[in-house]
Amino acid sequence: MKAGIHPEYREVVFLDQQTGNSFISRSTLQTRETIEKDGVTYPLFKCDVTSESHPFYTGAQTRIVETGRVEKFRARFARTAGTVRRGE
Repeated sequence: MKAGIHPEYREVVFLDQQTGNSFISRSTLQTRETIEKDGVTYPLFKCDVTSESHPFYTGAQTRIVETGRVEKFRARFARTAGTVRRGE
């Protein structure tokens, strides 16, 4: 690899602002903030959403919307199931 053209690849702390959970991962992110974790100072990146707080991953998604769509479809289909269109 050529020297001086690649960003610094280092350990960074990612902080989920909704849950307060944090984890360390390697990244090339450039941040101004730092945090001390386990006696070591790391760069800090604040995340709005991570797998800890996103409804898709936590299972907190509401199934009511999906159920409502299915029920609407079934009701609409039930009305037209016995009818035959003219001209067919």
